[in-house]
Amino acid sequence: MSIPPPRRKDRTITDDTWIATFLQRAPVITLAFAQEDQPFIKPTLFVYDPQRHAIYFHATPFGHTAHILAQHPKASLTAFHMGRLLPASRAKNFSVEYESVVAYGHVSIVTDEEEAIDGLQRLLDKYFPHLQPKRDYEPIDPKDLRVTAVFRFDIQQWVGKRKSVPDDYPNAFHYPITHHD
Repeated sequence: MSIPPPRRKDRTITDDTWIATFLQRAPVITLAFAQEDQPFIKPTLFVYDPQRHAIYFHATPFGHTAHILAQHPKASLTAFHMGRLLPASRAKNFSVEYESVVAYGHVSIVTDEEEAIDGLQRLLDKYFPHLQPKRDYEPIDPKDLRVTAVFRFDIQQWVGKRKSVPDDYPNAFHYPITHHD
């Protein structure tokens, strides 16, 4: 499958280094899978492995994700960062700054124990870099793989997109985040 070229060529990013760097700092991806005639979308924590050109994530080996991927391993993903909202004098010109990556590939459950443990440890290292195995928590035990499946998304194609405006863009502002207790 070929990624359709973005309509706005001026926002397209094909620089592999930029895309890899973006994926290394993005906090969440949304994965899309085919499920018969119904799409399935899964937001998830992930880690990008540049040596394997792959994404690792985890889920239960008994759940919906594992069931779908056993039948339909093709998938796509997106990672997105929203910047400032950009008001304008006409409603049709309102916009937003953003950076994003879309990738296409195949997903499989990692069956090699060493690779699965490495994938899980990479996830821990990304999201909890201040904590260390043996010092702050018990290291991953191979028995943990009975209840936690590690998935590898092998990237076949990817593309980035970005819209940015100068810092002094009139009335630009960040979307207010509200936290609920």
